[in-house]
Amino acid sequence: MEIFHHDLNINFLGMRKVSIVISAILLIVSVWAITVKGMNYGLDFTGGILLNVAYDKPVDVGDVRSALNKAGFDHAVVQSMGGTREISIRLQPPKNTGAKQNPDEVAGAVSKRVMAALLASNSGAKLAKPPDFVGPEVGQELKTSGIYAAIVVIIGIMVYLWARFEKRFAFAAVASEIHDTVITVGIIALVQREFDMTVLASILAVIGYSINDKVVVFDRVRELFRLTRKSDTPQILNRAINNTLSRTIITSLFTAITMASLWLFGGDAVHGFAITMLIGILVGTLSSIFFASPMLLWLGVSKKDLMPVTRDNPELARRP
Repeated sequence: MEIFHHDLNINFLGMRKVSIVISAILLIVSVWAITVKGMNYGLDFTGGILLNVAYDKPVDVGDVRSALNKAGFDHAVVQSMGGTREISIRLQPPKNTGAKQNPDEVAGAVSKRVMAALLASNSGAKLAKPPDFVGPEVGQELKTSGIYAAIVVIIGIMVYLWARFEKRFAFAAVASEIHDTVITVGIIALVQREFDMTVLASILAVIGYSINDKVVVFDRVRELFRLTRKSDTPQILNRAINNTLSRTIITSLFTAITMASLWLFGGDAVHGFAITMLIGILVGTLSSIFFASPMLLWLGVSKKDLMPVTRDNPELARRP
């Protein structure tokens, strides 16, 4: 199945100066948004108040969330606990809470407001156990673990590509991964969308998804270098991008359709994951075409870097 003809010849490398400038601008804006504007961290990272509510009859999570929204708890995290009669609710404490005020007192006051809102819509609600106040220390550990996870993933990708292709491909891939990740996170910071564990999971998924397109293009580059004698590096890179363009667009399109369906029908709990994936798919697809290959050209990749070593090599000549 192809959207574009296999012999399509769009001069993507001819646009490299414009694409690199656009990427640089996006990176600068993203870094500014992350460092100056800051992330809008959710309850997973900031801590908050945890309530467990039990119902006499099965209850829908959406109804509980609607009741809380009407009472002014817009960012409450509502989840069922292994069934349909017990609900876990996490909320941020009031912003005007005094530093010297007892956390247990704050949690008790908030739980009374929550239960009043829930009882107004369903008289069968009751507090299963006393509310807990979760401090921000756990959230800080999660942030640190997420950063470490992203670093480990990127290093693993670099090692893999260095072994499979050549070091210049590994450097280009890592630069592209950092580019895609920073811009994706920057967009989330710019629009101040809530950053919680589902968004962090989608960032890690974007890193894995983004490298997939790069590997396909890089594999085609290696193949063309070995099959073609007279073409120069820009021509080879252009042909590789054009040959794999249909596959890149089709993969991205169908993944985006899946994420759009998840956003439309998956409920509020997965909205952050789906939207972040959609942003990452768009950024990753464009960087596979307009950023990764220009990076290879800038790093000076050439035909001799990818040609198989012949038996003229004295070390290989001694082998059977």
